[in-house]
Amino acid sequence: MKTPLRMWTVYRHPKDYPGKYVARLFEVDGNGPQPTGSIVVTETLEALQQRMTEMNLVRLSRHPNDDRVIVETWI
Repeated sequence: MKTPLRMWTVYRHPKDYPGKYVARLFEVDGNGPQPTGSIVVTETLEALQQRMTEMNLVRLSRHPNDDRVIVETWI
């Protein structure tokens, strides 16, 4: 069994956490991205980026077609 690619998608002020920045962990396998129960919630984007950096992840800019609440993705 292959290990799925793990990626964190960062959201600005999602409906379930208004006024917060939220990173949600997805695992990508042959069936596409699947959400997990793992999240990180912070007050600022900078604090969230610091957490992602501490996990030794690499930042990817958002795609122009992404939902406008998506800020970036980390792998």
